[in-house]
Amino acid sequence: WEAAWDTGENKEEEEESVGQSGPSWMQDCVVSMSPCSDLLVVAREHKAVFLSAKWRTDDSGKEEMTLAVSWTGTLSADEGECVSSSICIPLASQKRSSTGRPDWTCVVVGFTSGYVRFYTENGVLLLAQLLHEDPVLRLKCRTYEIPRHPGVTEQHEELSILYPASLVTIDGFSLFQSLRACRNQVARAAAAGSDVIQPPPLAYKKWGLQDMDTIVDHSSVGIMTLCVFDQMKNASILGGYNSSVKGSPPAMAQYVTVGGGPFTGFYYAVEGSSQPLLSHVAMAVASKLTSALFNAASGWLGWNKHKNEEEAPQKHRPKVEPATPLAIRFGLPDSRRHGESICLSPCNTLAGVTDDFGRVSLLDLARGIAIRMWKGYRDAQLGWLQVPEERSIREFSPSASLPRRHALFLVIYAPRRGILEVWAMQHGPRVGAFNVGKHCRLLYAGYRLMGVNSVTSQGWQLHTQQVCLLDPTTGALRTVNVPFHLALSDKKSERAKDMHLLRRLTTVLKSREVEPDVLESEAKSVLLDIKHPAIKKQALESLLSNKNAPVSCLTNITSALYDTLKDQDPEEVDPALLQLCSSQLKLLQLYSDIQQLHSAADAEPSSDPVRGVTHTKLTLLIFMFNLLDYCCVVVTLSLYKRVHFCVSFEGNFLFWGCLCGKSSLHKVCDTLQQAGISPQQLLSLLLSMWLQREKEILQRPEETVRNLHTLLMALSNMKVEDSWDPQSISPWWQQVRNTCIQSHNAAAALLAALVAHCAAKASITSRLQSEWEAVSLDLEQWAVCVRQLEDVLVLQTLLLLPPPQGSAGGATAQCSIKMLLEGGTGGVADSVSKWVFRHNLVPERLKEILQKKEDKDSDDKTEPRQGGTEKEKEKQEDNDKMAVRQRFPNSLSPDLLFAHCCWEYVVQWNKDPEEGGYLCLAVEHLKQVSSAHIQLGISTMMWSTFIVKRFSAAAFLMEKVGKAPKDRLCRRDVGMGDKAVTSFLGCCVQLLQILMEADSAVEEVTPPEISVDEVWCGAEGPASIAELALEQRGVHYPLVQHHCLLASLLHAAMMFSLKVKPLSLFDSKGKNAFFRDLTTIQLMPSGDMDPGVVALRQEFLLRVLTGWVQAIDTPSSSTSGSGSVPLPSNGPTADWWPSLCLDLGSLLQVNPDILRRHLVCELYNQGLDLRAEEVMLEVEDKDVLGSQLLVLTGQRLSYSLLHSQSQTQPAMELLARLPPTLCTWLKAMDPSELRCPLVPLTQTSRLVSRLIEILPENHAQYSLALHLLEAVEALTTED
Repeated sequence: WEAAWDTGENKEEEEESVGQSGPSWMQDCVVSMSPCSDLLVVAREHKAVFLSAKWRTDDSGKEEMTLAVSWTGTLSADEGECVSSSICIPLASQKRSSTGRPDWTCVVVGFTSGYVRFYTENGVLLLAQLLHEDPVLRLKCRTYEIPRHPGVTEQHEELSILYPASLVTIDGFSLFQSLRACRNQVARAAAAGSDVIQPPPLAYKKWGLQDMDTIVDHSSVGIMTLCVFDQMKNASILGGYNSSVKGSPPAMAQYVTVGGGPFTGFYYAVEGSSQPLLSHVAMAVASKLTSALFNAASGWLGWNKHKNEEEAPQKHRPKVEPATPLAIRFGLPDSRRHGESICLSPCNTLAGVTDDFGRVSLLDLARGIAIRMWKGYRDAQLGWLQVPEERSIREFSPSASLPRRHALFLVIYAPRRGILEVWAMQHGPRVGAFNVGKHCRLLYAGYRLMGVNSVTSQGWQLHTQQVCLLDPTTGALRTVNVPFHLALSDKKSERAKDMHLLRRLTTVLKSREVEPDVLESEAKSVLLDIKHPAIKKQALESLLSNKNAPVSCLTNITSALYDTLKDQDPEEVDPALLQLCSSQLKLLQLYSDIQQLHSAADAEPSSDPVRGVTHTKLTLLIFMFNLLDYCCVVVTLSLYKRVHFCVSFEGNFLFWGCLCGKSSLHKVCDTLQQAGISPQQLLSLLLSMWLQREKEILQRPEETVRNLHTLLMALSNMKVEDSWDPQSISPWWQQVRNTCIQSHNAAAALLAALVAHCAAKASITSRLQSEWEAVSLDLEQWAVCVRQLEDVLVLQTLLLLPPPQGSAGGATAQCSIKMLLEGGTGGVADSVSKWVFRHNLVPERLKEILQKKEDKDSDDKTEPRQGGTEKEKEKQEDNDKMAVRQRFPNSLSPDLLFAHCCWEYVVQWNKDPEEGGYLCLAVEHLKQVSSAHIQLGISTMMWSTFIVKRFSAAAFLMEKVGKAPKDRLCRRDVGMGDKAVTSFLGCCVQLLQILMEADSAVEEVTPPEISVDEVWCGAEGPASIAELALEQRGVHYPLVQHHCLLASLLHAAMMFSLKVKPLSLFDSKGKNAFFRDLTTIQLMPSGDMDPGVVALRQEFLLRVLTGWVQAIDTPSSSTSGSGSVPLPSNGPTADWWPSLCLDLGSLLQVNPDILRRHLVCELYNQGLDLRAEEVMLEVEDKDVLGSQLLVLTGQRLSYSLLHSQSQTQPAMELLARLPPTLCTWLKAMDPSELRCPLVPLTQTSRLVSRLIEILPENHAQYSLALHLLEAVEALTTED
């Protein structure tokens, strides 16, 4: 075991000259080291040297860490005092960005005078404390450790100072704050000479340790809580039979001392029994700090001539507080044995004690007993190592989910024998021994960084060494590292040792500078040393997958392992490992042979990627065939990509030279046969390579196809088939078919299928040896496969056509036989619909292409053979589209294709609702479906799946805000902008209208039958959209009409930005029926509606008509007055808005004549007289209309005579000649209500003539109309 692990040598040299007395001088010094290994303190009497870590470049140019002298000087301030103890405490950084490195290190030194002084790394005195007037025996520190288990008490940080009969413990937090304050003050004073700021006082406790003759060392174990049994036991022992027991056990601080009478003492201080004392640090430190700073400054500047005179007044000693007596609880009495040192374990449960008899005792601190003892270790020095478990070992353990385990080791240095030993705890064996020399010092801190807590230590990596050995003869500082597995039992330890060896091999393999010979010897020894078969197999696989190892090296190692396994007892050898070695040897041999064949064929260097074979191919070859051997591998996505890459790589390596005619076919086949690889695996590689290199194959098809045929026949002859029946399916040819069926490279797959079909036919014919034509199930399946591949090739040619610029684009759809079969009856239509979307093919153009199939022959006869390149290209594309239609007459029937296109567009719209054009195109495609049943089903599915949720959101939003909502609100509630919402609502109206028309038509026609093309009848997958549509239930027509009404109102409100609460235009029944499933029967509004609701409806429709009139008032129409300007078919100026309002009026119980009269008045108001005359013909109540138009005519005349800026003299004379009643009436008119007051007099004259016609003679205002006619005619003649 001693050779199983090494010490981690960290050669840090110190630059201190060794004294004349030889290396034993260090035994007389006080030596302490920071746990971070960055500061070493060596002190003797009143002098000290501080050594700090520095990087240094040696003679060979290699950088190494060294410990160099950073400060040297005298520490004592009082005469006659000497250094008796020292420790280095690293202080944690308070910055958030800290990762666990110390901010600075404080050197704490105890003196024989009783003083404890605190220094920086540069020897600057920060603080001096006199807490007791006896010599300081030992300084020890405890820092925060993260509890490994929930039940472990969290310990506080503290510094403990041992005197001959007293123990002082300084609270860690208080000390940390005081040291930081003092250091900051020193920095300020050095920089600017600022005033002294009083640091906070130190909180400490002082115990007088009683009932022990001599004390030389101690350990502060920390806070502990007794269990109930121990509490009762102690109460009985201390207080007798009738003693009372408290309900909750008190928390106690445990202190263990060693010395004499008794040999070991156990003290327990109950928390709260003594109040913390506050040191008189304020004034004492202020005075000392002032003098220290002044002395330091004067020393730097050369002003320290009168140092003794200035220090004289400062020599008063501070007040020393009395100690709180603490009686010993119990001890280990041994009158002749005297303890020399005690060393506490990191887990605070064990301690090692040395004595003057040369023994090392192991104490169980919880029970207060010695549990183990070692003899023959005079002047021994102790240290502890706590080693966490490696992650890789835990992966093999069944308890991998539990926390990481830790192993504990005791390190004993015996200077008399010059040996360092490591023992496993508590009763474990010695796991390591090292000859290190007789004058070393074992440095064990037993603490880490001060100032750390459970919050600040999150995510920190504390860089601390546990045990170091300082050798003064060589100046080397060594750290002790123990592998975790040495603490395990034999069985587990064997596996752990194997893991250790595996890691060693991995490290060697990662190194790129290792010579092949060294790599071979190292890997061979590791592989043969590993005992466990699973780990041995893992090591072999990692070796074979390494890219740096040469082939000969791999062959020698694998061969040596194989020979070793063969020599062992067959029952002890793992058969899987033996099989692996055998197969790997065959593969290595195959690789070498194929490489020789290729190199022989390639006389001259070539740029072909298959030649110049690299070692990468070998690792891929091994990986590939391992994968083919172990078919039970679960293929993840990343593994699948690697497999895909490997298959094409190995196929290229083995077969591409043969296919190109550059390697001997028969030699390669013979080599492969001798390698013992199954023909099925070779066939799989050949076909994969063939399909991958489609482009190269199509460049020289004759040669490659001929060689493929030869290879297939050769591989076919290699296979062994026991029995053959023409009516059964050959697994060999089925493998070829399966590969072709799954391939996306249709051209290469079709060529392979044709070659395989030919080879299969030849094979079957040769077996039957008959004059009759061979007929078998295999050949039938080949015929079907070839036909399917031809179809797929034509379809793929269409799908690969590049989309025009500016279209939706997107990834090209892949297709294969397998994909189309799994796509179900609608698989082909679905692929083409995605292509239609990518190419942005409008429904009319698609319909034209589908209709061309019937007219193709006549078109070919009459069409002239001329035209530009663009026309030829377009014609070629049309031919491709028609070819696909001919190959799939049933799968691409117009209704099926339009249904899938409609669904594709609505799906794409749902992904991006801002693209309102997608939904419009979906509706347009839906209109092209001729079958009412399919149309009805798709409309229902579209409504329930995509539309109704956004539609209801839009309705509720408009109801909430009481008007057409703005863009921000639309995006928040409906998920699209205001313009997109307007387009969406228009599509909703069209969709519901299609739904109503289809529902009316379904009863007159029978449902269509969805048929599938003969070759593709084996499709198994989801039903097509058309089939799903035919399965939908019928809708309730009144409910659809009800929703269509609401959609029209919402659309109008959004189009003309009107104020309306749309749901308020319906009664409670109407509101409840909204947004229900269209297939259910709901209670609909019936009978006369409430007059108030009807009035609201009428007002809304009148506002819609007003908005439309204002929208169509273009400059051309208003000036010319002609109604001949055509209006667009959509948008706010569409010509169907008035008729829509009249239809809505009849459904909403609004009098349509009121709407017509309002429309006439609005058109005249806008100056659109000709359009108004057209509508006037349909008005029924002419009397009311005449009264309304009379006022409008008066407003026009009033504007011309009274309010026009250019009033002429004839107009004023005419005004004077008018009858007084007419003149007064004209003055009462308000022309500002006219939107277009400047109308030609001819139009006004025509309007008055119409008025005379429609007003009866007995009408009250008939005479007024006659006067108006005279006035207008007079004006006209004047002009």
